Amino acid sequence: MSKITIPNIGDQTKAVHAGEFPDPVTGASSPNLVMSTTFIADADTGFSVEGLDDEENWVYTRWGNPTVHQLEVKLAVLEEAETAVAFASGMGAITALLFHLLKAGDHAVVSDVAYAALSEITNEMIPELGVEITKVNTSDIESIRAAIKPNTKLVYVETPCNPLLRLTDIAAVAEVVHAAGAQLAVDSTFATPAATKPLQLGADYVIHSLTKYLGGHGDALGGVILGTKKDLSPLRKKTAIRLGGVISPFNAWLILRGLATFPIRMRVHQENALKVAAYLEQHPKVKRVIYPSLPSHPQYELARRQMKNFSGIITFQVENGKEVAKVLAEKLQIIHYAVSLGHHRSLIFYLHSADLRETSFKFATQAQADSWDEFAGEGIFRLSIGLEDYNDLIADLEQALGD
Repeated sequence: MSKITIPNIGDQTKAVHAGEFPDPVTGASSPNLVMSTTFIADADTGFSVEGLDDEENWVYTRWGNPTVHQLEVKLAVLEEAETAVAFASGMGAITALLFHLLKAGDHAVVSDVAYAALSEITNEMIPELGVEITKVNTSDIESIRAAIKPNTKLVYVETPCNPLLRLTDIAAVAEVVHAAGAQLAVDSTFATPAATKPLQLGADYVIHSLTKYLGGHGDALGGVILGTKKDLSPLRKKTAIRLGGVISPFNAWLILRGLATFPIRMRVHQENALKVAAYLEQHPKVKRVIYPSLPSHPQYELARRQMKNFSGIITFQVENGKEVAKVLAEKLQIIHYAVSLGHHRSLIFYLHSADLRETSFKFATQAQADSWDEFAGEGIFRLSIGLEDYNDLIADLEQALGD
């Protein structure tokens, strides 16, 4: 079978074929799982990663692996990036980027609401290394502009952010960041390449937790950083290989398998989520629903402009959320009461505002606290809509929530 030369192939075709090729020895159509840690090397192969050429043959799986490479190629094609570096988890990718880019005396601007582990590491560990961190509401461009300093090296945003589903205008932020001589990283896990391609909007790095929508089945941890070869080749050597947080070939193979149906899954996630969100908006026990495709979202116009798919994450508020969480955990039959998101099955979890503001989100200003309250109130349910029949999901919520 020859290499695909048909021009302008679609995203679904890319998801199936990019990075893959039939095995030249056996003719196997599906990608091989290469679990070997060690490969036969040429006699002049160096013993240090310093001499590693990205195009060299495989030497050692921590340095590179054929199955992992196929995953990286496919992800780069889907994200329209030059290259990708895969990691053992989303946090593995995030920490590699931070440790690679930031050193003592540097400054970074980070979203005041983001994935909890990212928030916590930038509250404690990163500042303890002599790196100054400023947390801002990245939906406010002027807050970002005001936070940037002469020693700012990185601005890090999530859009939509976890768990509020608050958006950041990537193109507008990129203009501000680059004018200051800094770089922009965007965690696009909630959006996915089906919705937004941040590199095309001016971002320098894109991060995904592959554990979520891209893997799609809740059975494999993984993470990835995407960007230019110029930026990521040294990152691979200095953090991925030396710190050792590389992805297992088995997990890479599972995520490769999940990616084949990625565009199809995202369409169903969105269709189901819109139906469930509309149901929740009219439920008498629900105070507020946040979903980017709803006209009630505070940034609806930005969502329509920046996102081609609105994903499957809904948040909603109710009275006495902690008590309702106990009821849902006991009564839900189809939706699992569990953390994580982006799986083929639906998941729900309650996030109590007082707890999160004590542990993860330490707001520096009243305006930041007010923005949290606007989206989350005393607490929110984060509902990750899966691929079940939406009528069954609504019926499950109906019987659990009651009238």
